[in-house]
Amino acid sequence: MADLYTHVVAGLIIAVILSWRYSWITPPMIAAAMVGAILPDLNRIDLVLPAATIELMTGLTWSWSVFHRAGGTILVILLLTMLVPRRHMKAVFLMLFIGAASHYVLDYLLWKPGGMSGPLLWPFTDWRLTFDGFYRSSHRWPAVVSTIIAIGVLVVDRRLKHRRTSAPA
Repeated sequence: MADLYTHVVAGLIIAVILSWRYSWITPPMIAAAMVGAILPDLNRIDLVLPAATIELMTGLTWSWSVFHRAGGTILVILLLTMLVPRRHMKAVFLMLFIGAASHYVLDYLLWKPGGMSGPLLWPFTDWRLTFDGFYRSSHRWPAVVSTIIAIGVLVVDRRLKHRRTSAPA
């Protein structure tokens, strides 16, 4: 679960930093980025509801792995965006997309036994990054590092907000 936690915290860090520049990035939009950061891991639904069970019930070929590909993630982002009021759609789409993009960047940094990443950008491209990686998804240190960075960002954010509210008009 350290991997999932790290993705959520990365979404938080990026969204809070962006909120310093863009006033429309409010706490709900920061939450949207955090949700976006976990969307590619919807493929883990397979742990609870195996694809074989769905195939047996429906008679259709099924795979949860499409959620961990750019095409599947964008479809989920579009579906979630349709659930919000029209005036918030662009902002929610963008924040979900930023969160998901941060997820893919972190996943490209994972160590893979063959030294080659999965086809994360499918169906747009089959390109795979050839990279040794920095960490495994089971490592705990990325969660610790992301927590420390998040604490620093939140302290700076609080000071910036305090400075804005206490500044003379």
